[in-house]
Formats: sequence, C-alpha cells, structure tokens
Amino acid sequence: MQGYSRSNWLSNLDTEEIQSLQINASLPSSLTIFPPPITIGDVMDLLAGLNPQQQQALTAGPGPVLVLAGPGSGKTRVLTHRIAYLVSQLGVRPYNILAVTFTNKAAREMEARVEGLIGEVRGLMLGTFHSTCARILRREAQHLPFESNFVIFDSDDQVTLVRQICKELNLDDKTYRPHSIHNRISGAKNELILPEDFPILTYRDEIIQRVYQRYQALLLNSNALDFDDLLLYTANLLDANIEVRQTYARRFEQILVDEFQDTNMAQYRLLMHLASFHKNIFVVGDVDQSIYRWRGADYRNVLRFENDYPDSVVILLEQNYRSTQNILDAAMAVIEPNPNRTHKNLFTEQRGTGNKIVLTECFDGREEGKFIVEKIALSVAQEGREPGEFAVMYRTNAQSRLIEEAFIMNNLPYKLVGAQRFYGRREIKDVVAYLRLVHNPLDEVSLLRVINTPRRKIGGKTLADLHRRATQTGQAQTDILLDLAQHDAESAHTHAFTPAAGRSLTAFGALLAGWLDAAQDLSPMELMDLILEDIQYQDYLDDGTDEGVDRWENVLELRRVAAEYEQRDLGEFLEQLALVSDQDTIDETENVPTLLTLHAAKGLEFPVVFIAGLEDGTLPHQRSFDEPESMAEERRLFYVGITRAKDQLYLVHAENRMTYGYSEPTEPSRFLDDIPAELIDGLGHVRAGRPSRSVRQQYSWDAAASSSAAIIQPQYKAGMNVRHPSWGEGMVLNTHIDGGDEIVDIFFQDIGLKKVVAALAHLEIMDG
Repeated sequence: MQGYSRSNWLSNLDTEEIQSLQINASLPSSLTIFPPPITIGDVMDLLAGLNPQQQQALTAGPGPVLVLAGPGSGKTRVLTHRIAYLVSQLGVRPYNILAVTFTNKAAREMEARVEGLIGEVRGLMLGTFHSTCARILRREAQHLPFESNFVIFDSDDQVTLVRQICKELNLDDKTYRPHSIHNRISGAKNELILPEDFPILTYRDEIIQRVYQRYQALLLNSNALDFDDLLLYTANLLDANIEVRQTYARRFEQILVDEFQDTNMAQYRLLMHLASFHKNIFVVGDVDQSIYRWRGADYRNVLRFENDYPDSVVILLEQNYRSTQNILDAAMAVIEPNPNRTHKNLFTEQRGTGNKIVLTECFDGREEGKFIVEKIALSVAQEGREPGEFAVMYRTNAQSRLIEEAFIMNNLPYKLVGAQRFYGRREIKDVVAYLRLVHNPLDEVSLLRVINTPRRKIGGKTLADLHRRATQTGQAQTDILLDLAQHDAESAHTHAFTPAAGRSLTAFGALLAGWLDAAQDLSPMELMDLILEDIQYQDYLDDGTDEGVDRWENVLELRRVAAEYEQRDLGEFLEQLALVSDQDTIDETENVPTLLTLHAAKGLEFPVVFIAGLEDGTLPHQRSFDEPESMAEERRLFYVGITRAKDQLYLVHAENRMTYGYSEPTEPSRFLDDIPAELIDGLGHVRAGRPSRSVRQQYSWDAAASSSAAIIQPQYKAGMNVRHPSWGEGMVLNTHIDGGDEIVDIFFQDIGLKKVVAALAHLEIMDG
C-alpha cells in the first residue's frame, strides 16, 4: 500500500465505434475483430468461481432480468462476466451493448474486468448515466434547443445561477434560499416536470416556477446544461422523437444496469425507451441499499420493473464474500422491519462467524472521538493492521468535527471524504472556467468568473454596463468583447463604454480572441499552458504563503490530468471534469483512516468500521420521526453502514450531545434494539480519556511531531487574527498548553469554531 506505511504512519459513437463498424463490415465472418465463439472450456472458465445464483444470472436467457443483489454478493463480477458471456458466447457485438452505472470509478472497474476476461472490447458503451446521456445529446443536438458543444454546469455554477436570478427578482435570500430553490428545481427535473408544468399549490411554488423558467432560459443562453438536464433532455427526446428512439432502441440489443435501486423517474423512463425494441434489459439492484431518496432516487423503480415486465426472471444473490456472519446477521436484523422489500438470507461460506460487534457508550461526543482514535492507534500498534484499513462513518458532515479534533490532538493523519473536493477548489474552478469559456463563448457564468480574475480593473459597474449593452443589442457578452478587440477604441465608443472600461474590456477581448484562434490546433494541456502564461496565473497565486504554493501545486495537478487528453478534444476533457463525483476523487493509495458520511460509504468496504453518533435524533435523524418512508430510509442507511465492514464493526453512541450550545442527554438509536444480544460484545460506558504523553509518543503517527521539542510558551493569544491554509481567516478565542502542544481555539469566518494543534496547523499571524 502506498502513502503512509504502517510503521511511519505510527511514527506519523465516437471514433472507436465508427472504426469498429467499418472494420467488421469489411471483414469476412471468419475474420472478426471480436473474440471467436467461445468453447465449452471457455464457458467453464467464465463460470469458474461463481456460485449457483451467480451462474444463473450469468447465463440467463433473453428478455428482462432482475437481479436482487445483497451487499458484498459479487454483483460487479456478475455484470462483467455477463458482458463477457454476451460477447464471446452469444456473439453480441460490443457496439450493441449498453452498460450504465452511477460513478466513473465503478465504470472504470467494470471496463477493466471485462478486458481482463476477453481482451479489449471496442465499441462497448459503458459509463455513467450522465456521461451516456451527454454522448447521445451531442450526437442529436440538431433536434434540441442547444448546440453540440454545450458545457455542463457543476453544482456551484447551478446555485450561482439561481442566486443571480433571485437577485434579479428582488427575492429575499433568507426566505428564498438559492440552495433550497435549486433542490426543488432538481427534484422537478428528476420527475420530468418542465417549468410550465411545475405544480403550484402555494405562493412559494409560484416563485419557484418563475425562478425555474428563468433558470432554464439562462442555461440555454449560455449553451449549458446542468446534471439533471442531461437526463431530462435525453428522456424527453426519446419520448418525443420516434425516429431517434428507434435508432438507439434497435442499436442496444443488450442493456445492463448497475445500482438500479438508485435510479430516478427520468432514468427509469430513459431505460424503458432504450429497451423498447429488443427488451433485453438486465438490471442489478437492492431495495435495501436505496439511500439517495433526497436526490431523487426511487427504490419503487424495482417494483415498477416487475410490474412493467411481468415475465421478468428474478434472481437473488445472497451469498456474501465481504463480511463475517455476525456482521451479516446484525445487518439482516436491522433491515428486516422495513416494508416493500424482498427478504434475503445473507450468508457467507468463506468469512466464518467472526468477532462479535462491539457496542460502546461514551459520555459525550468528545469522548466518542477520543475512544475511536485510541482504538485505531492501539489496533495498528498491537494487531499489525494498516492505518488505511479503518473507516469512521457518521450520519451528517457536522459530526466529523469532534472526531477530526481527536485525530489532530493526537497528531494522527486521516482523510476526510466529502470535504472540499479537488475540482471544487477556487484555483481549479478558475482554470476550468477559462477553458470552458474558450470551448463555449456563450458560457456567461464562466465569463463572470474569469473576466476580472486576476484583477483587470473590470468592476461591478463595467460588468453591469456590459450586460446592459448585450441585452440592448441582442448580442452575447463575448461577442461584444471580441468586437472591442477587433475595432478597439472606435468600438468602445460605439458601445458607450467609458475610456477606462473600454480599455480593460478590449484587453480581455484580445486575450479571448487569441485563445479561440489557438484552440483549434492545441491540446487541452497546451491551451491551458497558453492561458496560464497569458494571465500570469502563477504570479497571481504565489503570494509568498504556503497556501499560494499549495494552490499552484493544485493547478499543476490539473495540468497533469489534462495531459492524459492529448489525443482527445477539449470538450471531452471538460465533460469528464464536470461529471466527477466525490468517490471518484478518493485517494485509495493514502494509508490513513477514512472519515466519511454513511451516504458517501455506499460502494466501499473496509476491514474495520466505526459507526458513530448512534442516537435517536441523529440516526435515525429527527426529521424522519413523523414520516414512515423517511424512517425506512434511515434504517437502510444504517444497514449500508453495517455491511461496509469486513472483519470488525464498532457501534458507538454518546450519553450527551451539544445542541444549540447546550449539552443534552440522548437516547441510544432505536435501531440498536433490533440487533440480537448474542451478536454484541458491549464495552459498556467508556471514559475515553486522552492517552498519556508516553502512549502518544509510542504510537505517534507523525514522525515530525514525535521528534519535535515541546512548546513551552504559547505563541498565540486571544484576539489575534490568523490565517489557516485551508480554512481561511479566523480569530483566536483561546489557547493553552496540553502535553507539550499548544492547542488553539479559532473561530473561522467561513466554517466556524475549530480546535487546532499549533505545531501542525501552519497558521499565519495577520497584521492587526
């Protein structure tokens, strides 16, 4: 495993498809580029290592097939072997197969496994729902209200656009929060509801409809789509255009779907259209693992599938290859009370009974964090486990704070999933916005982001004048900028800009014109280099601080990503960046414990799992108490967390939690009552005090920290203004010496109160 070793961690229809068709059309049947018909021996090779249920799924005949796959039951193995079986045994051309899943990571893994079985498979359309839809929309753009070079707005861009509209409509952003409005718009799109059909029951609904209408108009003005549009436009296109629907329905002779329980209505409708001709649709899912209702996922699609295809074959995958039987028994006990599910008897033949589940009660959240960290440290030191084998899971992101503090207090490294993603960092979004603007000059969101970054004396008034002029003339703002660059002062006077504003806008227009010309002959990386040099972005970032250096390193990392697209165009590069998910950015080589929410844990597995915060009101969340469907999803969420554990599971809850600044007693999660007592090894009440200095030195995970001299006098004092490289500016509230470390309480402007170890935090003292 790369990254920290155990010891030092303790011490610290694209071109390929066209070629595929041309080659096969020109070759005799005996000279196909695909594997020859499989022999009996080859069939046995594909079946080898599969249990009877998996073999039944692999060799299922034509028509609809529903595979209900329990956690850790080898569903990816079944899907990949099924694709290999279709190609090599049944003679299905890869070009006629569509396989869809939910993350790029899962798609890459499936592709690699298929190639490992039968070699390179050219023409196979395998990817996420969103990437598949993007490819279809680009090919069929002539039927749609946007151009084929559309850009995809990420989550931040979408909310920024809603915020802009709320400002236009003079809406109070406290009453009409942009995030909340965007969630309603996203929910409508997932249900295939267009702005004109948005249901209005209240005055608030009427406001949201107006925002939705304007939102869609501005997207089209920018030749842009959001994530939901990729599904919405594709589903509606196939619904409305019989010719297009027939083209794709005839092409995809076999359709395979992963994580079917996570599909929404738009995705379900899309799949039904694509499978309308051959009706060979093979879906794999598990109602018990449906945990994304809040983003439109509807487990009832599994029930709809059975109703829409009454002749479908239903196969249960119940044999588990991940967890011990004790963990599986606990999971089944937790999920059994849920309605609308098919009972599955999860069992393992390889993993054995295993250790009992450890149930621990701590006094409060701070002791909970200390207990978890100490348990991990001792397991690494005494049991020989690697740091990366541990995961700490919780219901909400806010719960990570005290757990993070426990790691920091003990100088122990960790990684946090769901923190600011690489592609969400300011400098990365700046560079990507420049590239998006060159790719699609109509993208006004990207234009507004970069036109004064770095500063070019283009202020709010100048931008307002530019927007007003574009509205008056019916031109895009970039057209005006390019016109300024071509005609200079004369054009500035024509557009009624002041001399100073005209000069600034003309200068930027000239840069943009140069990039547009150069983009025709440059790879994404070469274009990025040109832009970075022209705007002197390194000088802009390198402000003499460690933060500036780190930001430039991030830009260089993006450049390395761009280098992988040397033989592909800018549009492909930008599309891949837009569709990256949190799980796609997890660094699996970093050998440190992982902190993540239960939602983010889906699809992952770890030898040792801690689930923290198991109290009523947290898990299940208090919002679920009055809604049976929400309570059922909370139970599924706990089930998913339990089944991530391979060897050992710790369930932790606290007697008291801080609520609105006050410590209040809590009740253990009602879900814990469902776990049979014989599966549990209870530690009872734990006073997880901080390890002594000698223990921390013995099991230190940071070599530098263990060898440094103790701090004798505080370096910081209350009222001092400081800057953290990741958390920005803040004010010191308190500081004290503990075990040779200076511990500083800081209130940060953006994220609130944090407790840091001064020797590790890289704080910069600010003037004043």
